[in-house]
Amino acid sequence: MSLKQSVESEIKKAILAKDKDRLRALRSVKSLIMLEETKTGGDKGISEDEEMKLLTRAAKQRKDSAEIYQQQNREDLASVELAELEVINEFLPKQLTEEELEAELKQIIAQVGAEGPKDMGKVMGAATKQLAGKADGKLISQKVKSLLA
Repeated sequence: MSLKQSVESEIKKAILAKDKDRLRALRSVKSLIMLEETKTGGDKGISEDEEMKLLTRAAKQRKDSAEIYQQQNREDLASVELAELEVINEFLPKQLTEEELEAELKQIIAQVGAEGPKDMGKVMGAATKQLAGKADGKLISQKVKSLLA
């Protein structure tokens, strides 16, 4: 089942359950998918890779917005963003723990043959492709820096 179909299915469930918060988050995800489809022509849909990028971007936006709202003591707005983030995370692959991420990165470093900080670009290129949706880009970057140092 494609992401769009599973989101539409969840929208129906949210409508029946009268869960307004969940419904709002699901509709925003569906909107993102439909916008992306219209960019590519509409008939074919979008690839799984593009779906993951879309969801990852949406999750990052919600996370960043929630942090900003919390800094400004707007817990009411932050809670809305965090609720939407939870719904979006349901469709993303399980996030790697720090230990799992470190093990994956060590493997990637060995594959690429990186020896020091000068090879960070090579490692980051491979890591972002292999770990797309499984770990935050900032966290990947920090771990790579510490492993190559």
